[in-house]
Amino acid sequence: MKTDRRACLRALAALPLWLALPAAADDLETIRSRGRLRIAVYNDFPPYALRGKGIDIDLGRAIAEKLGLAPEIVGFNADEDMNDDLRNMVWKGHYLGTQPADVMMHVPVDEHLARANDKVRILAPYHRESLALARDPSRIPNALSGSAAVALEIFTREKVGVETTTLADAFLLGALNGRLHDNIVHYRSVAEAAAGLKAGKVAAVLAPQGELEAALTAETRFAIDAARFAELKIDGWPLGLAVKAEQSSLAEALAAAVAELKQDGTVAAIFKRHGITYQPA
Repeated sequence: MKTDRRACLRALAALPLWLALPAAADDLETIRSRGRLRIAVYNDFPPYALRGKGIDIDLGRAIAEKLGLAPEIVGFNADEDMNDDLRNMVWKGHYLGTQPADVMMHVPVDEHLARANDKVRILAPYHRESLALARDPSRIPNALSGSAAVALEIFTREKVGVETTTLADAFLLGALNGRLHDNIVHYRSVAEAAAGLKAGKVAAVLAPQGELEAALTAETRFAIDAARFAELKIDGWPLGLAVKAEQSSLAEALAAAVAELKQDGTVAAIFKRHGITYQPA
C-alpha cells in the first residue's frame, strides 16, 4: 500500500486544528434525510480496516450510531499521497467515478496538512499513533534509544525492515549520514516487513506501533519498543476525521460524537478488542 498518509507526517505539529469556516446550514440534515453516513476507510490496512473488519470500521459505525444514522463503509485504496486521498474521498471524488464519502477516517490532525488542503476540515483526534521498533531479542538484546548515532549503530551490522516511502524509511535512510543504507530492507507493507522479521531476514522493523502489533499478534519471540531517538523529531501523530470544509454542522456533530465515545470508554474498548495499545489523542 502506498503510505504517504504517513510520509506526510514529517511536518507534524501534533496539535488539533479547528478552522474558522463558513457554515453550511443543511449539510447534516441532508445526510439525516438519507439515513446513512458514508464513512471512508483505507483498504488492506490492518488493524484499522481489512475485509470488513478493523478499528476504523468499528469506530466509524459507533460514530454513525451516535448520530442516529446507519453506517455505510466505503473502502478505498491509498493514492500517491494524503492530498490525493482527501481529494478522492472527501471533497471531489475519484476520476474513476467513486463519489466522496461524508467523512474520512485515519487522517493526521496536522496544521500543515490542513493548510495544504483548504477544501477539507480535519478534526476530532481519536488516537495517537507512534513509531515503534519491533526487534528480535536474540539479535538485538536491548531496547534502542537516545542518540541515533549510538543506538542505531547496530544496523551497520544487522538488517532493519521498513515500509517503502514512509517516515520510518526516510528517518533510517538519513541516519548516521546514510551509513545504514545497505542494511535497510524495503517492503511494500508493514505486514510484509513483519513477515521478514519472523523469517529472520531482518533483525528489526521500524513502523507505526499499531500496525506492528497487528502484524505480530500472538508472537512471543519479539519485543516492541517505542522509538525514542534524539534525531527523530516526529515520533507520533494524532489521527482524526476529515469532512468537506463547508460542512460545519456535520463537523460539530462528529466532534461531539467522538468526544462522547472517548469519554465513555468506547474508543479504548475498540482498540482493546483488536489487541492494539490505545494512546489517547
